[in-house]
Amino acid sequence: MCDTCGCNVTEGNRHLVEAGGKHATTESGKEAVTVLQNLLSENDHTAAHNREHFDSHNVLAINLMSSPGSGKTALLEATIERLGREFRIAVVEGDLETENDAARVRDKGVEAVQITTGTACHLDAHMVHQALHQLNLDDVDILFIENVGNLVCPASFDLGQHRNITLLSVTEGDDKPAKYPVIFRAADLMLVTKSDLLAVLDDFDPHKAEHHLRHLASDVQCITLSAKTADNLESWFDWLRDEVLAQEERVARGLVQKPRVQPDGAQMHAQQRGHAHDHHHRHDHTHS
Repeated sequence: MCDTCGCNVTEGNRHLVEAGGKHATTESGKEAVTVLQNLLSENDHTAAHNREHFDSHNVLAINLMSSPGSGKTALLEATIERLGREFRIAVVEGDLETENDAARVRDKGVEAVQITTGTACHLDAHMVHQALHQLNLDDVDILFIENVGNLVCPASFDLGQHRNITLLSVTEGDDKPAKYPVIFRAADLMLVTKSDLLAVLDDFDPHKAEHHLRHLASDVQCITLSAKTADNLESWFDWLRDEVLAQEERVARGLVQKPRVQPDGAQMHAQQRGHAHDHHHRHDHTHS
């Protein structure tokens, strides 16, 4: 397992691998990969349950992913201000510590449940399931799940959402889709944020960012916008409106929409950690 970032074991699934837990014992020599496979399987089971819950209440669940500081919360604030009377919105906030972002959302008059993950650099389905107990989904049309700021792990864990959105701030560099392909492949929509800064950050080219996205064989829509100046926000709002209608039609027809989860990223991470563990074990053995 990953002992440095804690991305495999979270407060939501820890009970499964602690003493007496369902997956506390693994095959000898395969601990990292086997534990991850088991946890991903349990996560997917809980995610499916979450999605059934959303569908039964006709809720559209959207997972927002990005690096820290890309403008996820600012986008939510602008969305609530513009669409708060059109749709009933609720938010699940994920951060390692503090309720700062949840407080910002509540200040807009919207219910927000804060999840503090501690060492875990992403949300998982168990955490979201626990948060749902604090929400009345009968009063919600759109549930935004603001994931922990991280361009790697969030893409590998299904939360029960219907759509993934990956944000890319113009302050980060237009080559991020090439550098972090897993999370951009997972996107059902890419938002290039903070476009109001393009005048001073002339080394960021939105067209190059989209080119890198297309190089990943992704055909999803790409919108460049600014939550601060409202530049092109209407395109984002129109996308949301279309998705709400699509979700209503799916529910009426008994269809299920799953996001573009990328479990290979988590598997590769575990294998790398497992190889590193084996290397250190052999190294210690030769010096004993």
